[in-house]
This record gives sequence, C-alpha cells and structure tokens, in this order.
Amino acid sequence: MTMKLDTKIYNVLPPEAMEIRTAVFVEEQGFAKEFDEVDDIAQHFVVFDDKTAVATCRLFEGEPHSYTVGRIAVIQSYRGRQVGADLLRTVERIVRRNKGRSLALHAQVAAQGFYEKQGYAPYGKADYEENCPHIWMRKELGP
Repeated sequence: MTMKLDTKIYNVLPPEAMEIRTAVFVEEQGFAKEFDEVDDIAQHFVVFDDKTAVATCRLFEGEPHSYTVGRIAVIQSYRGRQVGADLLRTVERIVRRNKGRSLALHAQVAAQGFYEKQGYAPYGKADYEENCPHIWMRKELGP
C-alpha cells in the first residue's frame, strides 16, 4: 500500500491531533491526563495520508535553542511503517530552521529503543507518569 504523507503544523491543538492522542494514549494505553497547559503553547504536527490523520506530536521551546517534542503518537494501523521516524525527522528540520541546537523528549521506557535508533540518548533517571515508566532523552542537533 503506497502512502502519500503530508505533515501540517498548527499553532493551536487541532481536532485531528486530539483524536489520535485520545485513541493512542487514553483508549489504548489508559492515560487519564492526556491534555494539559503545554498544548496551549506548543506547535502541533499532524501527519496525513491523503485526508486521513495518522500521526501527531507537539513541539515547544524550553530554554533558548532547546526544544522538547512530546505526545508522539501514530495510529495503530500505521505503526511499523516509519511514520514516527519520518515525523521526528520533520520536527528536527523545523528545530534546526529555528536555530535549535537540541531536542529532548520524555519517552515511555517501552519505546526507548525506537528513539535510540533515531539518535536520542537517555539522560537522568527513569520516572513515572501515571504509573508508566518514562525516561528523558535528548538529541544534539548542532549549531
């Protein structure tokens, strides 16, 4: 099956991102606190296959030149097809364009291997978000 993927960026949380995050994090994984104040300050990326929204994430700048990507979610039928990796590469391009030097994320420990394959390295100690172990990871993007 051929995919024609297109990523759109929004300054407010679009309904497509809400639907994907609800399906993945609330319905599949059981998180209760999916939406928070960060959604109000973040840019939201949504990947479409034709007109179907298939993946999403949010991005915000913490300290100058240091960004955080989060709430990375791919709908179940699109997992294992490089959609998440492609989305991360798109985010990294945008961060570099904005003069960002590093990109951090708070990964579920179960997904740590995926992020390591994308060049992210863990730092700090694992912690828990709603009883799910997470680890902070970072990728240096250069000047």
